[in-house]
Amino acid sequence: MSDLKGKVAVVTGASKGIGAAIAKGLSAAGAAVVVNYSSSKEGADRVVADIKSRGGKAIAVKCDVAKTGDVGQLFDETKKAFGTLDVLVNNAGVYKFAPLEEITEDEFYHEFSINVLGTILATKEALKHFGPNGGSVINMSSIASAGVAEAAVYSGTKGAVDAITRGLAAELGPRKIRVNAIAPGGVETEGMHSAGIIGSDFEKAMIAGTPLGRFGQPDDIARIAVFLASDDSAWLTGERLTASGGYR
Repeated sequence: MSDLKGKVAVVTGASKGIGAAIAKGLSAAGAAVVVNYSSSKEGADRVVADIKSRGGKAIAVKCDVAKTGDVGQLFDETKKAFGTLDVLVNNAGVYKFAPLEEITEDEFYHEFSINVLGTILATKEALKHFGPNGGSVINMSSIASAGVAEAAVYSGTKGAVDAITRGLAAELGPRKIRVNAIAPGGVETEGMHSAGIIGSDFEKAMIAGTPLGRFGQPDDIARIAVFLASDDSAWLTGERLTASGGYR
């Protein structure tokens, strides 16, 4: 396990799914963790309680990552609780699959505001709190960034995240801040269950096209995030790590 002892991490959208697994994984590696949520206080509190039950340090902070004021408060609370910042995981995100004919302006702005603007605002604010040794920013992309049928808006947001990752890696490298992205394939989360994907023909088709023969689990992604947060990945920046069990 990569050593994050003494480090402080903020994970956006961490009340469930991949974000919750990343928060727990970072804690298990030694980091103090800020568990961000936008609506599910109950979920965030469960993640914090789980971390504390294992001897870790964590707090839950409500924040809409698409709002500048909220984002500022998130990092103010981080500083108040833990004093500094070493890792930011931009995990908060939303998606909706729909054919072109059903795409609305509201859905476009909703997805781009959280998935893209939220990533930019959180990273911008994190800059004020990283110490002289820099830090690690981990953005959540998706294999959908290559373009997926009936996901034009979502694919567009994740393509933007890929470009932002490369651009900020070049811009922030001189400040010792590394910026990388993880692009998961199919991962079994609460959202996938509620969307009816788990157990569907779509899931079966994805598994059939996955060399490792299964859907991913949140912990599969969390382990990669821990690696990118740690000094084990000190020579990596501007990279997009595809975590899909070989699915293309």
